[in-house]
Amino acid sequence: MKNFILAMVSTAALVGCATAETAEVKPIPGSITYNGQPRTKLTKSPPGSVIYNSLYDSSGTKMLETYILQPDRTLKLTRRDVIPDYPM
Repeated sequence: MKNFILAMVSTAALVGCATAETAEVKPIPGSITYNGQPRTKLTKSPPGSVIYNSLYDSSGTKMLETYILQPDRTLKLTRRDVIPDYPM
């Protein structure tokens, strides 16, 4: 019985450690990749470089986007944060 309980607790702990797929961040108007990838390639930046883009959405909220330069020189949008107008 102890082994069964130990196995159940261990299984529950391992399930809690599993990473879940996160939803992909979609470009919005003002994003660098909104109409597809930019025409110019970033040839001087090494792959893995982080690029930031600041923009305002349609409601006037300031956003900060984070891109990562992929090995094929495309940009991958990885994160979008809302920046408050007034510091808290």
